[in-house]
Amino acid sequence: MSIRALQRPAPAGLHAGAPLTRLASVGQVYALVAADMEASEKSLDELLGETIPAVSEIGRYLAASGGKRVRPLLTALGARAVGFEGPVDRMMCAGELAHLGSLLHDDVVDDSLERRGRPTAQQVFTNPGVILTGDFCVATAMTIAAEEGGLDAVLTLARTVQLMSEGEVSQLLNRGNLDLSLSAYHDVIQKKSAALIAWCVSVGARKVGDQVAVEALERFGNSIGIAFQITDDVLDYTGDRALTGKRVGQDLLERKLTLPLLLAFDRNPALRERLATPPTPAELPELLELVRASGAPEAALAEARVRVEAGITALKVLPDSPTRSGLITLAHYLVERAS
Repeated sequence: MSIRALQRPAPAGLHAGAPLTRLASVGQVYALVAADMEASEKSLDELLGETIPAVSEIGRYLAASGGKRVRPLLTALGARAVGFEGPVDRMMCAGELAHLGSLLHDDVVDDSLERRGRPTAQQVFTNPGVILTGDFCVATAMTIAAEEGGLDAVLTLARTVQLMSEGEVSQLLNRGNLDLSLSAYHDVIQKKSAALIAWCVSVGARKVGDQVAVEALERFGNSIGIAFQITDDVLDYTGDRALTGKRVGQDLLERKLTLPLLLAFDRNPALRERLATPPTPAELPELLELVRASGAPEAALAEARVRVEAGITALKVLPDSPTRSGLITLAHYLVERAS
């Protein structure tokens, strides 16, 4: 897996106010659990291969398309930060499989054409096979959680998948609703994105039975999960397709109500009127510039940084260790990649 290092010589612009941490790059964070990450990647490939060829091909197609593997990385760091010493690679796969299953389903629901610079799976394999492969991924995630973490792990993952589904349905029902509230937006991203990240980073603490650490890591995961999604939403406006895997302005073209656009509506009410009718691709450059000129992307990123700091504060109950520092560095990276 390739992870871009943080370059932090002199914070400026969107970087301003972003704190340095003891571990200077995500590459160094990855190195802390490199053996776990390599074992997890091998286990993921094996798990996706233990089924009929069609399901294996679809699952591996998405898994090989360049995902960041943030969830397995968080699972490994969280487990090692609470002192778990046994193999964790299969548990790392549980969160990633739940994530892959949700992506397969999302692309069908959204009729997406591209993910991470490649045609989406349903464009290659058609909807029925992709939907059923998504089901396979989620079911396998549950099986692995039960086998590796026991009843508590699988119950909490099941509840997490319920929340993810609720978030997806809420987002679907509010598609094109330009009056969506900020609280409704935050509820959707907490359920869709943050809940699974919170489960991944805390499952190791569940495995060792440390309830204090479970609660701290869940708070951390929820905070950085929201920050992670806000940053992805900002990137739709600030423009780095390599980080999001989608075209710049795609959310805006679809009138997807994300934090930058909601804040831009408050700062420039005429934008809401402009988007009452779905925009054409020819209008996109002008609309992007209006959102950027409002300062909304920077304001959204500032909120993401506040969420990160709240998450880091929750980690104070954990013993000082390289892996705890790794969690802190990764938390900052998830926001600063937009700079």
